[in-house]
Amino acid sequence: MPADLETDSVRLREALAKALAEDGVLADPAWRQAVEAVSRHRFVPGFYLPGGEPGADGLTVWEPVTAELDYGRWLAAAYSDTTLITQFDSDEPDWKNPQVRHGGAPTSSSTLPSLVVRMWADADVQEGHTVLEIGTGTGYSTALACERLGSADVTSIEVDPHRLAQAAEALYGLGYTPTLAVADGLYGYWPEAKFDRIVAACSFRAVPPALLAQTRPGGKILLTLSGWLYGYARVLLTVAEDGTAEGRLLPGTVSFMSARTHAAPVFGNPAHWAAGLPEKGRTARHSPGRITAVTEEAFHLRFLAQSAVPDAQMTTVGEVVHLADVVTGSAATLTPVEDRWEVREGGPVRLWERVENVLSAYDEAGCPGPETFTLHVYDGGQHLRHPQMPGLPLPRP
Repeated sequence: MPADLETDSVRLREALAKALAEDGVLADPAWRQAVEAVSRHRFVPGFYLPGGEPGADGLTVWEPVTAELDYGRWLAAAYSDTTLITQFDSDEPDWKNPQVRHGGAPTSSSTLPSLVVRMWADADVQEGHTVLEIGTGTGYSTALACERLGSADVTSIEVDPHRLAQAAEALYGLGYTPTLAVADGLYGYWPEAKFDRIVAACSFRAVPPALLAQTRPGGKILLTLSGWLYGYARVLLTVAEDGTAEGRLLPGTVSFMSARTHAAPVFGNPAHWAAGLPEKGRTARHSPGRITAVTEEAFHLRFLAQSAVPDAQMTTVGEVVHLADVVTGSAATLTPVEDRWEVREGGPVRLWERVENVLSAYDEAGCPGPETFTLHVYDGGQHLRHPQMPGLPLPRP
């Protein structure tokens, strides 16, 4: 390791903090001081960056990056505002002999610093608050919270014991001593409850009831809702005396890896699902592009659509869009025919018809943004509501 590493890192930390402040992310001087103080490189001894071109198989080529392989690239990336993938498919890499990867599903990462700070700020974390962080990951976010609040008020849990062990080593090496535990975020962490703030660095299909029970009345929970269509929305909930909670969705396009117990199941070969559909279809009222386009509105609409068909998954083969629901056995395809889309649906749930109903209601309501929707959590039920649209239930937690 180069002798001037610490000198280099101080310069890069200051540059990162300055850039985030100029972007309006670090409005609070205390969070800026935390970014300037915490050595992110200590939490990411190795990570993957995408190569320039896909491999021969069409999959993304992920190149390992360590100080030994390329010191300059490693350190520059460590202090860039970038999410750094540290694990695929729950396989722990051997960073002493790392290998190039082709494709794979990321299962752990160091979230980009701007989002980490934004999450803590959006949760309205203040001095004196006790905080539960769900998803320790590399530990960088935990370190920022410790720097800001003091280690005694920070609890962080992680489902992967290898991830937590590495994070603990880095945290303790820098003098931070939060409460750390291997635990499933779905159930929170009772031994340290109740908390003033709970912040999740993973996403859930619905708000876990345990988190409400572990939050003090008046306390807040910030988490990302997601699902099997890969629609996302962030929500900031305030917990009431009776254990219910409500809060508005937050604007913006943020995504997090799913809690492992909420990850989508394998649904098999799309052609097998399509084979059981009726031959005759109908003209779609809305094209699939409404929820698949690379726009902020489509990002929002995909989450609303997902709320209507929470057990559906979607994939595209050639030009045909497939939807499959492993819970009910329902399926649908959308096929482009000249200037229209033809829908074929089968099973007890008309999947695309339900999506179309949500899209039509959204249009009739004047295309309301995320911040106009309120999530209500009560008695085990959860509903997303808007004054001009029908309520959308979330899956049972």
